[in-house]
Amino acid sequence: MTTTQPATLAPDGASVLRAAGLRVTDSRVQVMIALAAIPHAGADAVYARVRESLPNTSRQAVYNVLGDLTRAGIVRRIEPAGQPGLFELRVGDNHHHVICTNCGVVADVDCAVGHAPCLTPSTEGGFVIAEAEVTYWGLCGDCRSGSTAQVSTNLISTKEK
Repeated sequence: MTTTQPATLAPDGASVLRAAGLRVTDSRVQVMIALAAIPHAGADAVYARVRESLPNTSRQAVYNVLGDLTRAGIVRRIEPAGQPGLFELRVGDNHHHVICTNCGVVADVDCAVGHAPCLTPSTEGGFVIAEAEVTYWGLCGDCRSGSTAQVSTNLISTKEK
């Protein structure tokens, strides 16, 4: 299992928005910049980052932009079990995620290959499978080697729901 580097904002965020048929606004550009800086961010973290540049931005405006960008395919929303939704710019490559059960850090994992049972359903039930969404859970390197190796029961219990 290898992790990948976070996605970076295209050199011209405005052209990404235009190519998706969206109007270029300061709030949309700032949300994209925030996600480039903090991949796997929750909406509140994106809002806090956007407010640094646009102090009059409302929380609702950021939520609306995240929804617009997700529907347009510019942003991907992931929903780890028992946790709020997270957003990222890395889209279209069917990558997966690994989440630390102690500190909650999220990292990208390239698509699993081979015959992993989680990627090959026993039956498709008439569906044509286009994508698999896999979330791996475990301890990150920092938590494994540090004094914080005591696993948080809160994160584990939310994972099992």
